[in-house]
Amino acid sequence: MDEDKITGLSGFENLTIPERPLVGCLLGTAVGDAFGLPFENLSRRRARRMFGNTDNYHFLFGKGMVSDDTEHACMTAQALIFSGGEPEKFIRKLSRELRFWLLGLPAGVGYATLRAVLKLWIGFSGENSGVFSAGNGPAVRSPLIGICFGQDKDKMRELVRCSTRITHSDPKAEIGALAVALGAHMAVRQKEVSPICYYDKLQDILVEEDAHEFLTYMERIIVSIGKGETTESFAASLTASEGAAPSQGVSGYMYHTVPAVIHCWLRHQRDFRGAVTEIVRCGGDTDTTAAIVGGITGAAAGPEGIPRDWLTSLWEWPRTKQWIRELGHQLAEVCESGSPRIPVDVPFHSVLMRNVLFLTVVLFHGLRRLLPPY
Repeated sequence: MDEDKITGLSGFENLTIPERPLVGCLLGTAVGDAFGLPFENLSRRRARRMFGNTDNYHFLFGKGMVSDDTEHACMTAQALIFSGGEPEKFIRKLSRELRFWLLGLPAGVGYATLRAVLKLWIGFSGENSGVFSAGNGPAVRSPLIGICFGQDKDKMRELVRCSTRITHSDPKAEIGALAVALGAHMAVRQKEVSPICYYDKLQDILVEEDAHEFLTYMERIIVSIGKGETTESFAASLTASEGAAPSQGVSGYMYHTVPAVIHCWLRHQRDFRGAVTEIVRCGGDTDTTAAIVGGITGAAAGPEGIPRDWLTSLWEWPRTKQWIRELGHQLAEVCESGSPRIPVDVPFHSVLMRNVLFLTVVLFHGLRRLLPPY
């Protein structure tokens, strides 16, 4: 396999039509995640002072590395490949991947996810391991489900529910994850998605849910985009309406994250660079918001729509760009044939070695934030 095609040094001519959105989603998630990571929980003002421009990676000597968001997207792909979309097998595989993922000592594990995976280790099933939380983790896992199964509303709902409830049992987490899955599905199927069309289909998807509050946020998106507001302005007004300081940025609460993400996607759709840079400028949980936006816009634009310089400067191992492409290739084959298979995996010792390096860099960034400019 030609690594140049992965790094963005040449095109992606050899990708089949089913592969293109899946590889684009996975790579888009990774690039968005890596781009947003250094800005996480910085105020917009502090981020500008520390990094200046927001058009390059700022994690490791101008290179990018991914966080747990990309890892969760990849684990979802592996579970879909293994199960072929059969819910019980999907839950079993994703639960297993999550258990061994935690053993690899990932940095920055969300508290709800940590508690849920510990419940898996002590014997809870994937159907009962979730904790009552409306964190945004399940939204990172849902774009691939929307791309693969969005044409079957009931199947998409069921798999999003399975993916969400392994870690999060609050219905709000499921509603937000469904909204992202639908967005990814529509982004791939339509060249341009109107906010009204998206809202109408979302209402249909959520007809059985208590989603009045969430749909109110979606209505605000329609009004905001109609006025030509930026996502940064929309996110600031959303935060202010909840009584928080706009400078705090987009929080990890599902009903804050997903409206900002959907607003940004609807504004940019196939403009990957514009979408990711704008969502990062909103501040807050920037690695997750950029990962979700990157996954949706990457699926719509395909791998060739992801900036070449960002792809080239993404440094990852053992989940390399080539490995991610092979994962997308396998998932495309399973979606076409309906036949599950054994997914590609990474050696556990390699994951441990990588995470030691990653944690070292994360700690350096934490110490760096104690110093000026403030």
